[in-house]
Amino acid sequence: MRLSAPRKVGLGSRGELQERKITKRGRWERPLEKGTLYRTSILPNGVRVLTENMASVRSASLGIWADIGSAAERGEQRGISHLVEHMLFKGTARRSAREIAEAMDGVGGNLNAFTDKETTCYYAKVIDRHVPLAVDVLADMFLHSSFDAQELAKEQKVVLEEIRMYDDNPDDLIHDLFVRTMWRDSDLAEPTIGYAETVSALTRDDLLAHVQQRYRPNAVVVAAAGNVEHEHIVELVSRAFEGYTGASQAIVPEQPKLTPALSVRHKDTEQAYVVLGAQGLSVRDERRYVLSVLDTILGGGMSSRLFQEVREKRGLAYSVYSFQQGYRGAGLFGVSAGTSPESVQECVDVIVDQLAQVAERGVEPGELRLAKEHIKGSLTLSLESTSSRMLRIGRSEFNLGRYLTTEEIERRVDEVDGEQIHALARELFAPENLGLCVLGPLDEAAIRWKRSAAVA
Repeated sequence: MRLSAPRKVGLGSRGELQERKITKRGRWERPLEKGTLYRTSILPNGVRVLTENMASVRSASLGIWADIGSAAERGEQRGISHLVEHMLFKGTARRSAREIAEAMDGVGGNLNAFTDKETTCYYAKVIDRHVPLAVDVLADMFLHSSFDAQELAKEQKVVLEEIRMYDDNPDDLIHDLFVRTMWRDSDLAEPTIGYAETVSALTRDDLLAHVQQRYRPNAVVVAAAGNVEHEHIVELVSRAFEGYTGASQAIVPEQPKLTPALSVRHKDTEQAYVVLGAQGLSVRDERRYVLSVLDTILGGGMSSRLFQEVREKRGLAYSVYSFQQGYRGAGLFGVSAGTSPESVQECVDVIVDQLAQVAERGVEPGELRLAKEHIKGSLTLSLESTSSRMLRIGRSEFNLGRYLTTEEIERRVDEVDGEQIHALARELFAPENLGLCVLGPLDEAAIRWKRSAAVA
C-alpha cells in the first residue's frame, strides 16, 4: 500500500456511433467519441463502470475507487481513510488476509492500494484470463471486510511505523512542510497518513461508520484498462456489487487560502532539502495545459531551465525539478532541490531568479516547442501501461466527470502559446505569492529571504 505523493463512451458491434439503453440490466452507456475504445456504464445502484480496451496487450488493470480522501476527514480522525485502506487487506468473511494475498500471488498478479487527499483506490493487475478473479477479490475486500478488532490493533502499529518511516525520510517531510506552510490550517495541508495520536485513537466503530458514510455506490467508480471487454466487466461488477445500495453526500472541494511563508526545520541530514513555490492551479482549471508547459520548461527534464542553471552550470544539486500538486479546488506549484547546507542560499537565489525571469520575459519559441513535444511524448509512453490508463480514467471521472482523449490533450497542449505562459507566470510567481521551505542542518538565521512579509 502506498500514499500518493497527473479522461465516456462505446462502440457498437458494427463500429457505429450510438447511444444505447439496456433496460434488461438497467444500465446505460454514453455515446462514443469517434475513434476511442473507452466505454462507460452506470449500474442501477449508481456504481460507474469505466473501461478502456487495449487489444494489443495480455494484461489488465482494475481499480475500485472511492470518492474519499484525507481532505474530507475531521481533525480528530486524521488518517482514517488510510487506515481503512489498510484494513481492507486484513480479511473478509470468505478470505483471510493470507488468502487474499495468495489469491493474487497464485496467478502472478499484483494487488495494492493507495490513499490520497481526495480519493482512495484498490487495484489489481493480472493476465487477462484472471480478470474475473481480480474483480472477485477486489469486490470482496471492498464490500465485505471484517475489520477484526485484533487485526485493527496490529494494523495501527503498522501505520505508526509507517508514520515513523515518513518522519525519517527528508524527501517526504519537506513536501509535507511545503503544503502545510502554503495552506496553513486547511484540511488539504494535513498529512494523508495522519498523526500517531489520531490513528491510535481510532476504533472499529469509527472505521465502520466511515465506510458506511463514504463507501456508497454513487461515490464509487470501477475502472479497467487492458485486454478487457466492456460487457464482460459490467457483468462481473454487476454480480459482485449486487445488493450494494445507499448514497454518500457529495464532498465540496476545499479552496484553501494561500499563506506563503519562510519555514525552516532543523534536521541532522547530510544535505539540505529545499522546496520553493507558489499558488498553482486546480485540476479543473482550463489553464492547466499552460501550466504543464510552463512546468516542463522550468523543471521538467535535463534540458529545462532549472536543471541547466542549478545542476549543469553551477553544480549545486544532483536533483532539481519543478512539480504541480493539483486538487479539485486548488493547486500548488513548486521547485524541489537537494543541496549542501552551505549552498542553500545560492540555490534559492538561482531558483527565485529563474521564476522571476520567466515572469518578466516569458519563454523562447524554441523551448516552447521542445516542451510541447516532451509532454506529448511522455503522454504516449505512459499510455503503453495498463495501470497508467486505469489511473488516468479513474481520476478523470472524479476530477472532470468526463473522458479526455489523447487527441484532445495533445491539441490543448499544441494550442498553448508564449503569451499565455507569460501571463500565467506573472500571476503565479509574483513575489508576494512565493513561499520557501528548508529542511536540514541549519536554522532560519542562515536563510536570507528577501520578502519579509513571507516570514512566518
